[in-house]
Amino acid sequence: MTRPIALTCGEPAGIGIEIAAKAAAVLRGDPPFFLIADRRHVAERAPSARLIEIADPADAADAARLGLALLHRPFPGRAEPGRPDPAQARAVIDTIARAVDLVQTGRAAALTTGPIHKQALIAGAGFGFPGHTEFLAHLAGGGARPVMMLAAPALRVVPVTIHAPLAAVPGLLTPTRLEDTLRITDAALRNEFGLTAPRIAVAGLNPHAGEGGAMGREESAIIAPVLDRLRAEGLTLAGPLSADTMFHDAARATYDCAVAMYHDQALIPLKTLDFAGGVNITLGLPFIRTSPDHGTAFDLAGTGRADPASLIAALRMAHDMAAARSG
Repeated sequence: MTRPIALTCGEPAGIGIEIAAKAAAVLRGDPPFFLIADRRHVAERAPSARLIEIADPADAADAARLGLALLHRPFPGRAEPGRPDPAQARAVIDTIARAVDLVQTGRAAALTTGPIHKQALIAGAGFGFPGHTEFLAHLAGGGARPVMMLAAPALRVVPVTIHAPLAAVPGLLTPTRLEDTLRITDAALRNEFGLTAPRIAVAGLNPHAGEGGAMGREESAIIAPVLDRLRAEGLTLAGPLSADTMFHDAARATYDCAVAMYHDQALIPLKTLDFAGGVNITLGLPFIRTSPDHGTAFDLAGTGRADPASLIAALRMAHDMAAARSG
C-alpha cells in the first residue's frame, strides 16, 4: 500500500482549499494525498470538487483516485475568501499538529502544508513562532535544526540566512550556522534526493566573492575556512563563488544545489527560472515537509484563478523524497 501525503488546509480564507481541489483533479491519486480541513469549508470554497471523506489515512489512496480525499477537522465559522478570521487560528494550528503526528507515527508518508496567515494566528491564538518552519521544528522535537530549500527542475537553492534584514546578515553568518546548513543540505541531497555524491556550489556574501578582500572579508574569514574543513571530510563543495556568475545554464550544470548567504541571493534566480513551479522544502526535520512557494493569495481567493502548479509540484516532490528516504 502506498502511504499518502498529509496536506494541511492552511488559512481557510486563502487559496489553500481551492488549489487542493484542483490538484486532486489533476493528480487523480498519483501521488495520493488527503486534505485535513473542515468539510463545510471545502463545500464553500470548492463546490465542484468530488469530496470523499475518510476516517483513516489508510483509506486515502483509494479515495484520492476518485476525488478529493478529506480528513475532517471542524473549524468555527465560515471560510470567507480574503477575510481571515482569528477565531479559526487554533484550528489552523491544531491541523498542522495533527498532520505532523500522522507523519511521525508513519500513517502518512510526508507532509505538505498549505499557506498560513501569521498575523491571524498571532491575533487569534498568540502564535509564538517566527513562521511555519519554526513551528514544525518545535513539533518535531529533539533540537531539530530546520534549513529551507527552494527547488524546481532547473535549480535547487538553500539560503543560509532567511527572513532577516540585509544589514543583519553579516552578523548572522557565523561558521557554525554555515557549517550546519552545509551538512544538513549534503545529507538531504543524499537521503531524500538519492544523490550518492552531491555537488554543492557556495556563494560568497559580497560582490565578486569579496574580490580578495577589497569588497569584504567574510569570504576569507568565515566561508572559505568552513568549506576547507568540510572538503577534508569528503563533501564536494565549490566556492566561495561570485553569485552573479553562478546561475546561468552552464554554471548550473556543474552542481546539484546552490547555497547562498541570504534570502534574495537564493530566491531571485529560482523564481526567475520557474516562478510557478518552485517548491519550499524544510530540510533537517525527522520527517519530509514540502509547501507551495507562495502565500495565502487573498486577492485570488474565491476568484477561481488560483494556480495549483506549485502545490502539485510540492506534492510530487514530497512523494519522491519519501520514496528516496524509504529506499
